[in-house]
Amino acid sequence: MKQESGLTGVILAAGKGMRAYPATKYKPKALLEIAGKPLIERIIRIMQDQLNIKHIIIVIGYLGDQIVDYFDRNPVDIQLTFVEQKEQKGIGDALLTVENHVGDSRFLVMLGDELYIDSDHSQLLEFEKKDADAVLLFKEEANKARISKNYTGEIKEKRVFSLVEKPEEPATNLMGVGTYLLNKKVFTYIKNTLPSKLRNEVEITDVLSSMAKQENVYASFFKGTYVNVNYTDDINLANYMIREKNFNRYKVSVVIPAYNEQETIAGVVEDFTAHDAVDEVLVVNNNSKDNTHQIAEKAGARVVLEKGQGYGCALKRGLDDAKGDIIIITEADGSFSSKDISKFLEYSKDCDMVIGTRTTRQMIEQGANMGSLVRWVNVLYGKIVEALWWSQEPRFTDVGCTYRTIWKTSYKKIRPFLSATGPAFAPEMMIAVLMCRQRIIEIPITYRKRMGGESKHSGYFFALAKTALKMTAIILKKRFMPVNNDGIANNINNG
Repeated sequence: MKQESGLTGVILAAGKGMRAYPATKYKPKALLEIAGKPLIERIIRIMQDQLNIKHIIIVIGYLGDQIVDYFDRNPVDIQLTFVEQKEQKGIGDALLTVENHVGDSRFLVMLGDELYIDSDHSQLLEFEKKDADAVLLFKEEANKARISKNYTGEIKEKRVFSLVEKPEEPATNLMGVGTYLLNKKVFTYIKNTLPSKLRNEVEITDVLSSMAKQENVYASFFKGTYVNVNYTDDINLANYMIREKNFNRYKVSVVIPAYNEQETIAGVVEDFTAHDAVDEVLVVNNNSKDNTHQIAEKAGARVVLEKGQGYGCALKRGLDDAKGDIIIITEADGSFSSKDISKFLEYSKDCDMVIGTRTTRQMIEQGANMGSLVRWVNVLYGKIVEALWWSQEPRFTDVGCTYRTIWKTSYKKIRPFLSATGPAFAPEMMIAVLMCRQRIIEIPITYRKRMGGESKHSGYFFALAKTALKMTAIILKKRFMPVNNDGIANNINNG
């Protein structure tokens, strides 16, 4: 049974997050997603599940209306109060905004831009009945460069005597993190602390260091993993750490669109079903007139029928119906091999979407449909997408490669942007990931000779030209689609 705490929670989420730009250009840092879930929601879960907090005050500022709107659309089973910090003048000023809301009770403050994995915040309840005016959370850290980005202090037998913000040469291996258990005395110290010369803001470390000299300030230590999300590199690291830790728990689906592929479908299904990482092979029968459906089922696939004709229609159905956390898209013609799955999955720990490229000569099998014209057309269109979405820093050499991997949570975000019914769906999907400001990377994959004759989309010059025109249209449409202040496209075609 959970111990009743009587604590009020406070989450500071008002900052502009300038160091995380461009990720924070259109959304507050607290709403940045780590493995499909916003940072602030992870903080709320810690307060709720480990400390049994019933009421949380969220201090908002920069793009704060997005945080309010998020919880209107995704309600949590806890009372939320939103308080606005009119000017973003640091943590000390942000805390003053809640002075009239916390009353005489102790309150737990957590920064909205930090990630804790396997934390034991529940240990803070041990101080409930002690004479603590403040309890600060520390973590042992061997890398002193990381301590230099946070704070440390002089601590003896769990008693804090002083603190140092961003020490150039840390004297200990203890790194302070953004979790503070406080009482109302802190407000007096905030008002009496001068702004720092560096940022002209009242630094919370200065406030708590002053408290430590006169009040009962204690240290608590946790053993979990911690990431201070300041830069885009920190966002990528946080995503990797969450995904790496839980990777064996994720289910993998392989989606195969199929139209009259009875000659090859059994071999492809058996190849991917045999891979140890694959939990499900889903074949989308796109109105085949042969025995594709029956053969795929006999080979071990789950088969669904999609009546809307076209590659894009079939893939959207497969992506919608796939049960896995990670979805791999491949072809029914045998041109791709399951041996590349491990490579895709490893890069998926770092990215929202991983796409293959067939332009690496050393990995193209003799006889594969990747002649000079096809290769250079794909390279050209890849560079066009790069140029048009330059701020996202993509690197593409093959917009037509249909062997790719995407997280289900990422797919759900790009789903409203997908409208193409034919082969233009391939670049549209890549562009949608960029529009939603998710991370995408391209990796070289093996490309084999098709087992079922010429490609329906690029086997002949006329088919290639027709596909290229459709790709041009979809690229230009997406690039010049009007966006609102959140950076999200208006008038999205739900396809």
